[in-house]
Amino acid sequence: TIEIKGDHDGAHDDNANKEEELAKLQRSAARLRSDLAASAVPGASIIDKSDGKTIGKIVSSPAPGTTVLLAQMRLDRLGLLKGGKGKKWSRTNKVMIGEDETREYRYLPYLPLWWPEIDGETGKEKVEEEEEDELDEL
Repeated sequence: TIEIKGDHDGAHDDNANKEEELAKLQRSAARLRSDLAASAVPGASIIDKSDGKTIGKIVSSPAPGTTVLLAQMRLDRLGLLKGGKGKKWSRTNKVMIGEDETREYRYLPYLPLWWPEIDGETGKEKVEEEEEDELDEL
């Protein structure tokens, strides 16, 4: 007689473990979305955990079902200004939002392609020299 052993039972265990892990991640993501929606209300401060300084303000709550929100951020903290003395953005930066000091988040700044170029000295929209000459002629 020949006995054939396979990974069939092991494959079933692997699938069960994967499903359990997926369910755990889904619960965690739902909790994150819920917590963020509760604390990230318009006007809430975004505070850097490393130094307790306010680095931004929430403009718009998260889009439903996501963790994406709109915030007004300090440009020096994003590394967009020259000679900024503050701590610049890093993927490991941790922030608190609003009054909830028990929960920490990470943030990913996004600058749309259509956003005007920023002057690294002033933080304002960069004006081309040609445009300045045209304005002077008027």
